[in-house]
Amino acid sequence: MTNKETLQRHLLQLDNRGYKAYKDIQGNYDFSEFTLIIDYVQGDPFASPSKFRVIVPPNIAQLPRELFNSRSREIALRDYLTRQFDRAANSISSKRGTGKSGMIAVTGFGQEVLERTSAFIISSNTSNIEDLGGVELRFAVGLPAGGRSILGRQAAEMLCEDIPQIVSNSLKYANLNAAKCRRHVETVEDADWLRQQLADNGLVAFVADGAILPRRSGVDNRPLLNNAVAFLSPPSLKVEFNCPNRGLISGMGIPAGITLIVGGGYHGKSTLLRAIELGVYNRIPGDGREFVVANPAAVKIRAEDGRSVAGVDISPFINHLPQGIDTVQFYTENASGSTSQAANIIEALEVGRRKKEEGRGKKEEGRGKKEEAQSFVLETQLVAISEGDLVPVLLVDEDTAATNFMIRDRRMQELIAKDKEPITPFIDKVKQLYVDYGVSTILVMGGSGDYFDVADTVISMDNFQAYNVTEKAKEIAKNYSISRAAEGGETFGEITQRVPIPASLDPSRGRRDVRVKVRDVDELAFGTEDIDLGAVEQIVDSGQLRAIAAAMVYAKQQYMDGKRTLSEIIDLVMADIEAQGMDILSPFPEGDFAMFRRFELAAAINRLRSLSVVAK
Repeated sequence: MTNKETLQRHLLQLDNRGYKAYKDIQGNYDFSEFTLIIDYVQGDPFASPSKFRVIVPPNIAQLPRELFNSRSREIALRDYLTRQFDRAANSISSKRGTGKSGMIAVTGFGQEVLERTSAFIISSNTSNIEDLGGVELRFAVGLPAGGRSILGRQAAEMLCEDIPQIVSNSLKYANLNAAKCRRHVETVEDADWLRQQLADNGLVAFVADGAILPRRSGVDNRPLLNNAVAFLSPPSLKVEFNCPNRGLISGMGIPAGITLIVGGGYHGKSTLLRAIELGVYNRIPGDGREFVVANPAAVKIRAEDGRSVAGVDISPFINHLPQGIDTVQFYTENASGSTSQAANIIEALEVGRRKKEEGRGKKEEGRGKKEEAQSFVLETQLVAISEGDLVPVLLVDEDTAATNFMIRDRRMQELIAKDKEPITPFIDKVKQLYVDYGVSTILVMGGSGDYFDVADTVISMDNFQAYNVTEKAKEIAKNYSISRAAEGGETFGEITQRVPIPASLDPSRGRRDVRVKVRDVDELAFGTEDIDLGAVEQIVDSGQLRAIAAAMVYAKQQYMDGKRTLSEIIDLVMADIEAQGMDILSPFPEGDFAMFRRFELAAAINRLRSLSVVAK
């Protein structure tokens, strides 16, 4: 390992040489208080920037062990350090030449606190509470160039002056705001703790009193500052928890089952659902939704016209299509609103559900009463979640749903006979999903009171305030009978597992090298295919999509053998990441991966237009 002075002299000697001569600086350098590692050097000033790392040992960083003595705290601390490095880099680095010259940057981030590969805590792995932690921080550097010639003096300033200053300002605990750092860590730990309490309390979501749910705009996810109404739970739905750090917290608990969110337009229905759907992630202090948490298997379901569907059994919802089109193994390159919404539900159940025979079979043994059956399903759902077998919670907003998939009212039933209508509407399947599989649903519904008949809880939003109107809704349903005929049989139907055909996932574009590219959070180029993920609303960070792309390649290389089901493949990939970290997805250290859920990985695979499967 050479030192800082050697690197500085080398950079000065490279001044005015061709840009590719920068390759000579790749390696490790001792900067006394930290080690600088240059893993990859870009070959062109307009190419992807160079990949750098710094390793600050515990005796220099001096991070208190109490800030990373649990997984929750460690992830929060890593996130905080990444943000501090970004802030310090933005205040120091400046434009130095053409292309990306002069850039010093970490991965992008928003309001969510995600596990990232940008920062890692270095621990001595002892139980001594006095032990301190160091840090490894990964970042990108645009090495300076004039045209395609090296600007050696500017590079020497960047690497030998700017980077040490950034490291000192952001990765030494003595130079951090200790109170803000602690608040960041404790906020995330409390949110994780709250999320873990949901199942044991029969809940699928929790919305804290005082939460600020509205955002500044559709493209600005920060909290609304002016005229924002703080959330307040209805008394009948209020629950309290004693968090590890902040102590007593109260708010609205949404119970398992079927929950409707109703109310007039622009009164906060979709805003509440959006906060819940993102409640699978933690947020930074000051976001306003720090203590809005959801079941970790909550999945947003919507219609998605035009998506491809590969061999999905949508027969629980759609049967007897014209021209004899098969819905047990349904294929299409251009799904309609109803077929896409049906596929989205079945795909979520396929990779996250609890097997029917584990719940329903036992339920039928001597349990004739509907109330007992539903109670048992809830019990099995809670056991499943505690054991890590995630039972999905479906989140649906009528604004993004297919109308003909959601409801078929009495008048339409009279006009169009059931044998002429292939779609069994969601209203006739939502309760079966809960009874048969323990799958709860939270549904925004402002246009159809027919759902009052199947709802367990009805929440009305009025000027962003919530009211429990369950009893009133049930009274209305009793007084104004709709007399519609239930459709779709007595049970939900089977969930079929699918086996991906390995050759149908080709990331190499027919060449020897892998070609994947991510565009923001909604598009992924995989080999010759472009995967549109614009409707997968719970991908919130481009780092998640980069990690998903790498996980798809990893899954293809390691586990797709034409025998394993998609669910089994995803189980294996997620287990490997849990055991060895996201670095397992790449041959060299990546600083811009963010952790994703199994549901979003499955969503990307399922939207690959070349995907071909066989039924298990």
